[in-house]
Amino acid sequence: MANKETTVAELTETFRNSNAIVLTEYRGLTVAQLKELRTNIRADASYAVVKNTLTKIAAKDAGVEGLDDLLEGPSAIAFVHGDTVAVAKALRDFAKANPLLVVKGGYFDGAALTAAEVGKLADLESREVLLAKLAGAFKASLFGAAYLFNAPLAQAVRTVDALRQKQESAS
Repeated sequence: MANKETTVAELTETFRNSNAIVLTEYRGLTVAQLKELRTNIRADASYAVVKNTLTKIAAKDAGVEGLDDLLEGPSAIAFVHGDTVAVAKALRDFAKANPLLVVKGGYFDGAALTAAEVGKLADLESREVLLAKLAGAFKASLFGAAYLFNAPLAQAVRTVDALRQKQESAS
């Protein structure tokens, strides 16, 4: 009994410390395949095979709702502590190569996700790509602003120069 309580407490803490979770079914995958999957997502998530009844209790204790219906059959959870999109992509890609891995759903930003919504998350660009695009947009905006600020000054210089040349030629 104490062991189950410890497991629930640890799971509850893991739920609370995760940016997101992705719930999968791993029936039929070999130990080597599970190890490969863990290696693929290690930078951004931990992947744990869980007992459904204990996971339901831990999720409820952590305030994570909407997963009870998904916790059927052999379940494993990717607890995301890094880039959620990168983990969703890695799971999708692994599932393409290993069809026995089934993404059942997830939990992100306070809401339960369907398998299709996890797939949409995987289709997003990575955080680095989005940041690079944002930096490019800022750079373009700053360049445009600098051009606008310099244009009146350049116009004024040309006007003063033209007036100076006109006065010199009139003299």
